[in-house]
Amino acid sequence: MLEQLLIFTRGGLILWTCKEIGNALKGSPIDTLIRSCLLEERSGAVSFNYDAPGAAYTLKWTFHNDLGLVFVAVYQRILHLLYVDDLLSMVKQSFSEVYDPKRMAYNDFDETFRQLRMEAEARAEELRKTKQVGKPVTGSVKKQGQVLKAGLEGGNKRVGEGGTKKDDGDGIKGKVSNLTNGHSNENHKMGDDSQEADRANGKENTSSNVAVDISKLQKLRSKGVRGRGGVRKADSIGNKSSKVAAAEPAKKATKKNRVWDDAAPKQSKLDFTDSVDDNGNNDHVEVVAADQGESMMDKEEVFSSDSESDDDDDDEPGSDEKPAEAKKKGWFSSVFQSITGKANLEKTDLGPALKALKERLMTKNVAEEIAEKLCESVEASLEGKKLSSFTRISSTVQAAMEDALVRILTPRRSIDILRDVHASKEQRKPYVVVFVGVNGVGKSTNLAKVAYWLQQHKVSVMMAACDTFRSGAVEQLRTHARRLQIPIFEKGYEKDPAVVAKEAIQEATRNGSDVVLVDTAGRMQDNEPLMRALSKLINLNQPDLVLFVGEALVGNDAVDQLSKFNQKLSDLSTSGNPRLIDGILLTKFDTIDDKVGAALSMVYISGSPVMFVGCGQSYTDLKKLNVKAIVKTLLK
Repeated sequence: MLEQLLIFTRGGLILWTCKEIGNALKGSPIDTLIRSCLLEERSGAVSFNYDAPGAAYTLKWTFHNDLGLVFVAVYQRILHLLYVDDLLSMVKQSFSEVYDPKRMAYNDFDETFRQLRMEAEARAEELRKTKQVGKPVTGSVKKQGQVLKAGLEGGNKRVGEGGTKKDDGDGIKGKVSNLTNGHSNENHKMGDDSQEADRANGKENTSSNVAVDISKLQKLRSKGVRGRGGVRKADSIGNKSSKVAAAEPAKKATKKNRVWDDAAPKQSKLDFTDSVDDNGNNDHVEVVAADQGESMMDKEEVFSSDSESDDDDDDEPGSDEKPAEAKKKGWFSSVFQSITGKANLEKTDLGPALKALKERLMTKNVAEEIAEKLCESVEASLEGKKLSSFTRISSTVQAAMEDALVRILTPRRSIDILRDVHASKEQRKPYVVVFVGVNGVGKSTNLAKVAYWLQQHKVSVMMAACDTFRSGAVEQLRTHARRLQIPIFEKGYEKDPAVVAKEAIQEATRNGSDVVLVDTAGRMQDNEPLMRALSKLINLNQPDLVLFVGEALVGNDAVDQLSKFNQKLSDLSTSGNPRLIDGILLTKFDTIDDKVGAALSMVYISGSPVMFVGCGQSYTDLKKLNVKAIVKTLLK
């Protein structure tokens, strides 16, 4: 049964709801659809599933882009209503005929909807009955045909093998096989007599149906071939002795390592990183403190539009380079359409421009799946829209894609770390940030950059060395802490990282540290034990911010990494409201030139904003993401 159907504008004004249905929806499926699907450029999807306590809904929608209207239908997921798509298209057509921008109430549309609904339900019921009537007949005929065909082929195959094998089925198959060969021999007659005698006793003779070649069996025995029970068939003593002799080389002892000098002293320890005195000082480590200048996070990046216009001017002639025949063929029609405007954009009109745009996004390192979904969303937002005068389809599609990219890369919620740090300081508890990610992306290095940036804003920081898996991880973080003169909490290796993080937070609370930066081990998204340990760390300590550190070099793998990280954190969580990734730190951004598509892929798949961008090897090389520059680079 249909739960709800409503019509509203793109601005959020509800024009009409079905009063006849009037079911109270559990939760807020419409708001979730708008927030998670329509505003996130996922409107090209077929449907949207919403789970609420005690209910599971499926939402389907359609747009009237020329009028700016949205039609949404809600129904129980378990029902699988077949008429929803047909009903939405009929409601869209009927409502667009009576729509008036100045009108706010459409009470007279109730009767029209009732008729449309009855028509759609009757059509779906008729379609369901025709499928039910046709399905069993075709299935039974097909099954009988397959059985008969199998019987005929089996009889032909058995008899056609020269009489060495006989039919071990019933008398019907034997008769069919004899008729197909056109003759019978004495062996078949004897086999039929023995089968009839066995049927009288209620048994089926199978031993008489197998012709055994004794000479072949003897050859196999002499070769020592194994039987069904796994016992070797060789009878001679020579075979037994050869088997024992063949088994002896497998017990050969391994070669011992050669000792060159027995008098050489043995090294008891190979760790040379703890070269510190009794007071914990290390004179060989350079102390940087705040001598490297202002962090790039606090500098406003100027994005000039002069280069943009130059690039656009350079791209225009190239985009218009077409064969002369094509120009002559559609010259008058293209000029006429550019002056008067096209009636309504259709899929065939948008196809070539969207295909070129998808290829352009993929060359900029955007994942193929993300590029395809974006193009589908732009197509859904432009289909049926009237093209204005003196505008081309390609420029209209590019403008729509630019708006969509800006909307995706702009954070849905404001995450101001400095503001949140001061709020936690007022509550007398440290602000905890956990850095997670795959191996080798630069978690420890960029953690030190974030610590340096926080130091610039007079925030006391403490590092927690929770990477107890990788050799050298604790020493690496200890070196950064000494250079920046930041306290570090460490417990060595082979410890539970969740417990180490908890003790570090307790230590920061006692010492009055404002922020705790937790370094974790790098792990692949498919490593189940390490993902379970990470989930335990997050569930036990409940950090204020979970940052995913990812490379700007990845392409399609960005989708797999983020989606599986979020999926594992959700599946392994012990609470009803699991903690997922809150933000993204993009590293190695200075090595990719214009291949900036990883930022778009990561934000689209996770819905989390890019909070930091690493663009160098010094502590100051950390900056914010310039959304306009990224969008312009993607579409250039």
